[in-house]
Amino acid sequence: MKKIKILLAEDDVNLGSLLQQYLEAKDFDTHLYADGEEAYKAYMQNDFDLCILDVMMPKRDGFELAKSFKTINDSVPIIFLTAKVLKEDVLKGFKIGADDYITKPFNMEELLYRIEAVLRRFGRETVEEQFVFQIGSIHFDSNSQILKIENNDNLIKLTSKESDLLKLLCQYQNSVMRRDFALKAIWGVDNYFNARSMDVYITKLRKLLQADSNIKIINKHGEGYKLIVGEDEE
Repeated sequence: MKKIKILLAEDDVNLGSLLQQYLEAKDFDTHLYADGEEAYKAYMQNDFDLCILDVMMPKRDGFELAKSFKTINDSVPIIFLTAKVLKEDVLKGFKIGADDYITKPFNMEELLYRIEAVLRRFGRETVEEQFVFQIGSIHFDSNSQILKIENNDNLIKLTSKESDLLKLLCQYQNSVMRRDFALKAIWGVDNYFNARSMDVYITKLRKLLQADSNIKIINKHGEGYKLIVGEDEE
């Protein structure tokens, strides 16, 4: 199945990078642009299935950009991201042709649900998300939150946070999962207390996965965590 191609226009470098990483982890082909002019040029040269536009951007703001996009092709859905909460701004966005509107700060999962809902309305299929993973000799079902070790009848039930965190690590297997990205994606907020909580869950997951000596979760200082299965290339 062809991946859904998303144009993401967001001038906040950190937020834009987090959103791109999250959407790519969900198997969307996501292209990030730092201002309205870059996004406009990209739109003119490519076919996108969905546009996610920050309202307040340099060179061309989200409203101006959406007007241009709708003039070129009004069949491409648009979701606005904004810190504005005024009713007039929301109405302006919908009058221009927005298909949804999400106010910052927001939970990553909420954005994902809104994307999927908009794509369904436009008859576009989303890529089927992976829920079952084989981690060395350990089978992990993120839907049922169950770990099963090969040649062992015992099933290990994970908590919701443990399962969500392990699922992200699996999606980035043998690559670095950024710490700030995981906090935003699972806890919604990147702060000291949530960071300490995540450290505790990482420690628990290490203990659960130690049944297979080929599996490691390592800490990449200043970056995040890396789930390694087998020999690490680095």
